[in-house]
Amino acid sequence: MLDLKFIEENIMLVKEGIRKKHFNVDLDKLMQLNKDRKNLIRESESIKSIKNTTSKEISKLSKEEKEDRLSQMKELSIREKEIEQMLSEISREMQQILLTIPNIPDDSVPEGKDDKENVEIERHGNIRKKEDFENFKDHVELGLSLDIMDFSRATKIAGSRTYYLKNEGVLLQSAIMRFALDQLIKKGFVPFYPPFLVKEDAMIGTGYFPIGKEQSYSVEKDDLFLIGTAEVPLVSYHYDEILDESILPLTYAGYSSCFRREAGTYGKDTRGLYRIHQFEKIEQVIICKNDKQESERFHNFILNNSRELVEKLGLPYRVVLVCSGDLGLGQIKKHDIECWMPSRDAYGETHSCSSFYDFQSRRSKIRVKAKDGSLYFPFTLNNTAIASPRIFIPILEMNQQPDGSVKIPEVLVSYMNGIEYIKPKK
Repeated sequence: MLDLKFIEENIMLVKEGIRKKHFNVDLDKLMQLNKDRKNLIRESESIKSIKNTTSKEISKLSKEEKEDRLSQMKELSIREKEIEQMLSEISREMQQILLTIPNIPDDSVPEGKDDKENVEIERHGNIRKKEDFENFKDHVELGLSLDIMDFSRATKIAGSRTYYLKNEGVLLQSAIMRFALDQLIKKGFVPFYPPFLVKEDAMIGTGYFPIGKEQSYSVEKDDLFLIGTAEVPLVSYHYDEILDESILPLTYAGYSSCFRREAGTYGKDTRGLYRIHQFEKIEQVIICKNDKQESERFHNFILNNSRELVEKLGLPYRVVLVCSGDLGLGQIKKHDIECWMPSRDAYGETHSCSSFYDFQSRRSKIRVKAKDGSLYFPFTLNNTAIASPRIFIPILEMNQQPDGSVKIPEVLVSYMNGIEYIKPKK
């Protein structure tokens, strides 16, 4: 969330940020409400001043004067209550608007409407197209022939965009998660297994509500929501806390299941594992000082961590700088890593690396006490270390063999109980 004072002092900059991100926010209404709020506060303060003065003078007044003043005080008290109610309503309206104002994109972010205008900045590894394989199968065909997936039974009992993993598929997912987690622990990340159900405050605090509410699953009876990423409970781990600056940076690695309704994607990417409702993810989260250079350094750090994981898995990939229209509400900058997927004849997003500055900490009431005793809102960042089973798509498709088997990436073999190949069973 942007600070109201900052918005007042930089109104054109904020409007430009809204335009670049293609959001629809009535900033003029916010400014008018704020003006009304200030006028009401001044009126309220004036009433309080009159009442204080009167209370001091009333003993010196005549009976008639007393009655007249008391009558005035009664009217002022009625007006005071009216003002309180009006201020409460105005504050509620202002907060609703403030929660929908997007963070301002960094100057390095290219302007664009959607993901088609993201800018490729680097490419690694050698891609292979379908025609480069002997007897090519996509990940769905491989999953069925290897007997590591079942989509039809999942759809029967859970609906579309669902799946079963079975046999070596379960081992492969576990191996991917454990491999990524071990790599991050070696780099000093504190591992977390967070709650998957959180209160609305956590979703609002991290910027997923109110705009993205339709993407989440809710448990209405308990007023809880299923997380779409471990970022939510990890940032919210310090909700409404004051942290000592000496403990920064905080580097957390969250291992969680994730749940997304994928509202608005009807008919899109319906085949296989690319766009599903439930998946596993290792998420990197960093809370650091409110220093832009430090934030930039950590952005590159967590992005490089993901690069290393993908390279160790032997997957060709590219890195794109996300354009303004493809940024989320709170992101000031984002890089995506996209792995090559032969069945799509294209790169597909597998990782996202985002910087927020103090957007999330302000909403989550996370403050830091500096050495001089002053308080400030820290910066937050996050990045996907690995997400599965989407990563199955490039792993299975790129490592398929002419006999229909799939070679396991070398770094995962030890996590697979020594299994080097998954062989066809059908």
